[in-house]
This record gives sequence, C-alpha cells and structure tokens, in this order.
Amino acid sequence: MTRIVYVNGHYRPYADAFIHAEDRGFQFADAVYEVCEVNAGAIIDLARHLVRLERSLQELQIMMPMRLGALKHVMRETVRRNRVRDGLVYLQVSRGAWPRDFAFPPPETPPTLVCLARAGQPGKVAAQAEIGISVITLPDIRWKRCDIKTVMLLPAVLAKREAARQGAKEAWLVDADGCITEGASSNAWIVTQDGELLTRSLSPALLPGVARATLMDAIAREGLGLRERAFTVDEARAAREAFVTSATNTVMPVVCIDGSDIGPGKPGPLSLKLRNIFHEVANRSEKSRH
Repeated sequence: MTRIVYVNGHYRPYADAFIHAEDRGFQFADAVYEVCEVNAGAIIDLARHLVRLERSLQELQIMMPMRLGALKHVMRETVRRNRVRDGLVYLQVSRGAWPRDFAFPPPETPPTLVCLARAGQPGKVAAQAEIGISVITLPDIRWKRCDIKTVMLLPAVLAKREAARQGAKEAWLVDADGCITEGASSNAWIVTQDGELLTRSLSPALLPGVARATLMDAIAREGLGLRERAFTVDEARAAREAFVTSATNTVMPVVCIDGSDIGPGKPGPLSLKLRNIFHEVANRSEKSRH
C-alpha cells in the first residue's frame, strides 16, 4: 500500500495527494510517465529510465520539472518514505494546470510532478515465471507515436481487460501487416525453432523498453544470437519459446498464445536463463535508507 506520495514539492499522505482539476494530464492525457523496478531497496536502471523520460518530454515539448539530480532524490526519498524494498516507483510529469484549451498554456506554466512507490510481490511474480503466462492477440488501435511513454493508455487498458476476460495475463498487439508490435504493457520476444532470439526493431510503433535494452546487454554478454525484426502471429505461435520484458516482470515466459501452446507449453530454458541473469546486468542505484 502506498502511504506517501510526492506532489509538486510536497510529500503528502496518500489520501491527500491531489492535483488540480484542470491539470492537462487529467484532461488531455498531456503527460508522460516512468515505472522503475525497486529490487532489494535499489532502483533498477534508473539512468536509462530518466534518459527515456527526458526524451518523452522533449518530444511533447514539456519542460523537465527539475534537474536530474533532484529528480533522483525525489524518487529515492519516495521509496524510502514508503519503506519499499521490492516493488516499483512511479513518476509522472504533465504539462501542468491551466484553463482547459487545446492550445499549449504559457511556457512559464510549471509542470505537474507526481511520484509514488509501492511494494510488490516478488515471490508471486517468481512463481508465475515458473509456470509462464498466456497472451492473446488483438489489433493495435493505438496512436502512431508509441515510442513516447505517455499516460494515454486507454487502448492498453481495454486490451488488458480483454486478456483478463479470456483468462490471459497480457495482450500482444498486431499491426495492419499481421506483425506483433508489442504487449499492452511489455515488449514481445520469441525464440525461433532454430534458436534465434527475435524482438521487433525500434520505431514509433513501439516503446523503447528499458528492460528490453538491459536484456540486450545480457544477451550480448552471453554471446547469444539476436535479430531485431518484425515477426508475425503465425511465427510467434510456431516459436520454440516466447517471453515478455517489462520493468515489473523483468523477463516473463509466455507459454500460450490465443489458446495454442508455445513449444511444450511450459517456460523454455533460454527464457528462464535470461530471467535469472537479468539483475546481474541491470544497473542498480544507490539503495534508499529506511
């Protein structure tokens, strides 16, 4: 349970953590966010997350709310105040509050900054990884700048809802060419029958995942073959293994797509190996002192 939330310069009790009714993040989804894993008290891959945050803000012409050093302090302090050892820290920056208008507010309008931290259930996630997850495929109905990590997540919410309705944990989104772009909240990977790792190359069609980048470091360290290209739903169904990457799941094996088993229908050895070595490669920030 989140107890303390940082909002615009103040650490507030959860029940009192408010933003203005005309905040543009609330009215227009005119905001970006980051979710970082907290592991053993350390924020994982913080530098990469903040680089992506800066890029997202620049693409939308939103000011950085404060200098990077101060932002790191806010995130660590929020983790500390919520006594999170394993879980997540969430950061959101909007264009700020201003009377509702499609035009940008004056450039001096201060951005809204919110940060919260929440304990997770690492044991539950690890147990899930031992059996894997099921995914479904759905048409990708999102906008054409999915490389920007905005809070405009309604298509993802609907996809997740449909996945849950069908008894799955994730939805893989499919473009007009029949190729998988990414998951509703993850990047998608497969291992072909020839043992080649595949994930889609970066473009405006998908988010440049931080866990994706860290896993690529792990793959390079292990000397494994990796190819970045689009792959079809049929290729995914015929794969030897499949998995997703995200900040909250690191590497999560996929064992079923649209009701059809991937390989033997259980997590594959490569997926589990990559999951086991992920934190050996990931960057760990200085731990927050409780």
